Amino acid sequence: MTPTPTSLIDRRRFLTGLGALAGTTLLWPVPARAMTQAEARALIDIVMQDVRRIINSGRSASQMFGDFEQLFQRHGDIPVIARSVLGPPARSASPAQMSAFTEAFRGYMARKYGRQFRRFIGATVQVTGARQIQRHWEVISTINMRGEAPFEVRWHVSDRSGRHLFFNLIIEGVNLLAAERQEIGTMLERRGGNLDRMIADLRQAG
Repeated sequence: MTPTPTSLIDRRRFLTGLGALAGTTLLWPVPARAMTQAEARALIDIVMQDVRRIINSGRSASQMFGDFEQLFQRHGDIPVIARSVLGPPARSASPAQMSAFTEAFRGYMARKYGRQFRRFIGATVQVTGARQIQRHWEVISTINMRGEAPFEVRWHVSDRSGRHLFFNLIIEGVNLLAAERQEIGTMLERRGGNLDRMIADLRQAG
């Protein structure tokens, strides 16, 4: 069955919240031992197990949002993702502002994409491969949705922050961190570049 434009948007929204997402040149501390292919694949297996557990739990929407926020905290490199999404304004932000933005962004993502997750009850995923790209791994998976053709998701994972974490994902060639960066940039521009105002609004958005 050929995916409709609406279903394609929905599944992109679904997976963006897990990750997501432009290759970044930010500096990470280098771990003593490099992450292996098996460890990279195992991380994505765990992430998808947690996703299936949450969406099939029968819990309320607000409870699910909290569960997804915890998932991002456990398995996503949230500080790296947040700094990459914020882009150039991150360089002039104070440490307190970056901490507040990172926290607000995590909750925003959980709410924004958590609303999409109930549509994906019964979805399955298969990790089909992994390859090393410079200093991180790209894990390739296939997502099987009920009533739709399977589609490919590529996860970028690393241990350069000291733990095995994902920091980006690519869905059918679409870099979703780049998409979030554009959206956050638009939100900031609409607020005249006032980062504190955007952080306050971000806490209520999604």
